[in-house]
Amino acid sequence: MDDLRTIKHLLFFLAALMAFAVLYVARDLFLPIMIGLIIALTLSPVVRSMARIGIPEPVSAVLLIVGAGAAFGFGSYLLSGPLSELLGQAPAMGFELRRKLQGLIASLQQLSDASDQVEEMASGGDSTPQVSVQQPGLLAFAAGSVANFTGLVGVGLVLAMFILASGDLFYVKLVQSFPNFSDKRRAVNTARDVERQISHYFLTIMVINAGLGLCIGVAMYLTGLPNPVLWGFIGFALNFMPFVGAIAGALLVAGFGILSFDTLGAGLVPAAIYFSLTLVEGQAITPTVLGRRLEMNTVSVFLTVIVWSWLWSIPGALMAVPFLVLLKVVCDNVPGLKVLGNFLGLRVTNGAA
Repeated sequence: MDDLRTIKHLLFFLAALMAFAVLYVARDLFLPIMIGLIIALTLSPVVRSMARIGIPEPVSAVLLIVGAGAAFGFGSYLLSGPLSELLGQAPAMGFELRRKLQGLIASLQQLSDASDQVEEMASGGDSTPQVSVQQPGLLAFAAGSVANFTGLVGVGLVLAMFILASGDLFYVKLVQSFPNFSDKRRAVNTARDVERQISHYFLTIMVINAGLGLCIGVAMYLTGLPNPVLWGFIGFALNFMPFVGAIAGALLVAGFGILSFDTLGAGLVPAAIYFSLTLVEGQAITPTVLGRRLEMNTVSVFLTVIVWSWLWSIPGALMAVPFLVLLKVVCDNVPGLKVLGNFLGLRVTNGAA
C-alpha cells in the first residue's frame, strides 16, 4: 500500500514538471488563452445581468469587448506621446543620472574592483580573456515586451468575446460531462463560484488600482515631477503585480526624480510618496475591500508571482494572482483539495493548528 502511494506521488510530481515545461515552452499559445479566460470570467456576471434585461449575450459580449478594446487603445494613444518622448531622451537621461550619482557609482566600482582582485588572486592570476555577449538594452527589451503583450491582449479579447457570446453553452456541456446528479451540482457550483470570485476580485482590483493611479498622479503633480499622468498610469498598471510592481514603480520614480530635481533628497521624495501610497493600498485598503474570503496567504502569493514571472515574464506576473484566486476557489469546492485551499488562504479552519 505504501509503495502504491509513493508511486502515485511520484507520478503526480512528474506530471507537474511536465505541465510546467509545456507552459514554459508554449507560453505564446497559452498566455492569450489565459488572458481570454480571465476576461471572460470577469465580464460573465455583467453579460448575464444584461441578458436579464433583454440584451442577448452576443450583443452584450460585442459591446463589452469592443468597449474594453477601445478604452485600451485610447489609453495607449494618449500615453504614446509621453512614452515616445521619454524613450527618445533615454540616452541623455542615463548620462545625466550617472553624473548625479557619480560618487555612489565610484564607491560601487571600487568595491567591484576589489572583488575582482580577490577572485584573480584565488584563481592564481589566470588572465584568460573573457568573452561577453552584448545583450539588448533594457528599454528595447521593455518596448518589445509591451508590444508583444499588446498583441496577446488583442487575441485574448477576441477569445473572451466568443466565450461570452456563447452564453451558458459551457455550463450545459459541463453538466453533461458528469454521470450523477451530485457531481453535476458540484461542478456547476464550482464553476459559478469561480466566475463570481474572479469577477469580484478583478473588478474590485481594477477600481482600487484606478484610485491608486489617480492618487499617484496627483501626488506627482504636487511634488513637481514631470508627466504626472504617465506616472499615474504606470502606478495603475504595475500595481497588478504584487510586491514587484510597487518596488519597480518606486525605483522608476526615484530615477526620474533624481533627474528632475537639484538635490538627491528632493529627488527621492516622489519615490517615497509613491511607495507609501502603494503600502497603504496593499496593507489596508485592498484587504478591507476584498474581505477575508479572497485574502491570500502572503507566502503563497509571493511564490506564485515568482513561479509565473519565471514562466511568462511580466505577463506571467500580471496573471499570477488571478490564477491563484481561481486555484483557491477550485480547491475550496473540491473535497480532495481542501487542504491546499486552506494553505492558500488566511482563514484558519476549525481543527487547524
